[in-house]
Amino acid sequence: MSRHKQHLTQLHLDPHQIILRPLVTEKGMHKAERCNAYAFEINRLATKSDVRRAVEDLFDVKVVKVHTQYRKGKPRRTKMTYGQTKDWKKAIVTLDPEHRIDFF
Repeated sequence: MSRHKQHLTQLHLDPHQIILRPLVTEKGMHKAERCNAYAFEINRLATKSDVRRAVEDLFDVKVVKVHTQYRKGKPRRTKMTYGQTKDWKKAIVTLDPEHRIDFF
Protein backbone atom coordinates (compact mmCIF):
# COMPACT_ATOMS: atom_id res chain seq x y z
CA MET A 1 0.00 0.00 0.00
CA SER A 2 1.43 3.38 -0.94
CA ARG A 3 2.08 6.07 1.68
CA HIS A 4 -0.68 8.26 0.29
CA LYS A 5 -3.31 5.51 0.44
CA GLN A 6 -2.17 4.47 3.91
CA HIS A 7 -2.57 8.05 5.14
CA LEU A 8 -6.11 8.26 3.71
CA THR A 9 -7.25 5.06 5.38
CA GLN A 10 -6.28 6.45 8.79
CA LEU A 11 -8.24 9.66 8.23
CA HIS A 12 -11.40 9.87 10.35
CA LEU A 13 -14.13 12.26 9.21
CA ASP A 14 -17.18 13.26 11.23
CA PRO A 15 -20.63 12.77 9.61
CA HIS A 16 -21.11 16.51 9.02
CA GLN A 17 -17.69 16.63 7.28
CA ILE A 18 -18.61 13.74 4.95
CA ILE A 19 -22.04 14.97 3.76
CA LEU A 20 -21.49 18.48 2.40
CA ARG A 21 -24.99 19.14 1.04
CA PRO A 22 -27.99 17.36 -0.43
CA LEU A 23 -28.45 17.73 -4.18
CA VAL A 24 -32.03 18.93 -4.54
CA THR A 25 -32.66 18.74 -8.28
CA GLU A 26 -35.62 17.75 -10.42
CA LYS A 27 -33.97 14.44 -11.32
CA GLY A 28 -33.00 13.85 -7.69
CA MET A 29 -36.53 14.45 -6.43
CA HIS A 30 -37.86 12.04 -9.06
CA LYS A 31 -35.42 9.35 -7.86
CA ALA A 32 -36.39 10.04 -4.26
CA GLU A 33 -40.08 9.52 -4.99
CA ARG A 34 -39.73 6.50 -7.30
CA CYS A 35 -36.63 4.65 -6.03
CA ASN A 36 -36.17 6.02 -2.49
CA ALA A 37 -32.65 7.15 -3.54
CA TYR A 38 -31.14 10.47 -2.46
CA ALA A 39 -28.14 12.34 -3.90
CA PHE A 40 -25.54 14.19 -1.85
CA GLU A 41 -22.36 16.12 -2.52
CA ILE A 42 -19.74 14.45 -0.34
CA ASN A 43 -16.14 14.97 0.73
CA ARG A 44 -13.72 13.71 -1.93
CA LEU A 45 -11.83 11.63 0.66
CA ALA A 46 -14.96 9.81 1.89
CA THR A 47 -15.52 6.13 1.07
CA LYS A 48 -18.83 4.31 0.55
CA SER A 49 -18.76 2.95 4.10
CA ASP A 50 -18.11 6.48 5.44
CA VAL A 51 -21.13 7.78 3.51
CA ARG A 52 -23.33 4.94 4.77
CA ARG A 53 -22.33 5.64 8.39
CA ALA A 54 -22.81 9.41 8.00
CA VAL A 55 -26.29 9.18 6.42
CA GLU A 56 -27.46 6.66 9.02
CA ASP A 57 -26.15 8.86 11.87
CA LEU A 58 -27.40 12.23 10.56
CA PHE A 59 -30.85 11.21 9.29
CA ASP A 60 -31.57 8.12 11.48
CA VAL A 61 -32.42 5.87 8.49
CA LYS A 62 -31.35 2.43 7.20
CA VAL A 63 -29.14 2.54 4.07
CA VAL A 64 -29.40 -0.33 1.57
CA LYS A 65 -26.66 0.69 -0.91
CA VAL A 66 -24.38 3.57 -1.86
CA HIS A 67 -23.12 4.54 -5.32
CA THR A 68 -20.35 7.14 -5.65
CA GLN A 69 -19.01 9.02 -8.64
CA TYR A 70 -16.45 11.72 -9.31
CA ARG A 71 -17.73 14.73 -11.24
CA LYS A 72 -15.33 16.88 -13.26
CA GLY A 73 -15.49 20.66 -12.94
CA LYS A 74 -16.92 22.62 -15.84
CA PRO A 75 -14.93 25.20 -17.81
CA ARG A 76 -16.02 28.76 -17.06
CA ARG A 77 -15.06 32.18 -18.40
CA THR A 78 -15.09 35.59 -16.74
CA LYS A 79 -14.35 38.38 -19.21
CA MET A 80 -10.85 37.50 -20.48
CA THR A 81 -9.98 34.86 -17.88
CA TYR A 82 -10.63 31.17 -18.34
CA GLY A 83 -11.06 28.95 -15.32
CA GLN A 84 -12.79 25.84 -14.11
CA THR A 85 -15.19 24.96 -11.31
CA LYS A 86 -13.87 22.49 -8.77
CA ASP A 87 -14.09 18.73 -9.18
CA TRP A 88 -16.48 17.12 -6.70
CA LYS A 89 -17.76 13.76 -5.55
CA LYS A 90 -21.39 12.66 -5.60
CA ALA A 91 -23.10 9.86 -3.67
CA ILE A 92 -26.47 8.31 -4.46
CA VAL A 93 -27.81 6.61 -1.34
CA THR A 94 -30.66 4.09 -1.59
CA LEU A 95 -32.69 3.69 1.59
CA ASP A 96 -34.74 0.85 3.02
CA PRO A 97 -38.36 1.09 1.70
CA GLU A 98 -39.78 1.99 5.13
CA HIS A 99 -37.42 4.99 5.62
CA ARG A 100 -37.58 8.46 4.06
CA ILE A 101 -35.62 11.72 4.23
CA ASP A 102 -37.59 14.98 4.15
CA PHE A 103 -35.55 17.97 2.97
CA PHE A 104 -38.45 20.43 3.14
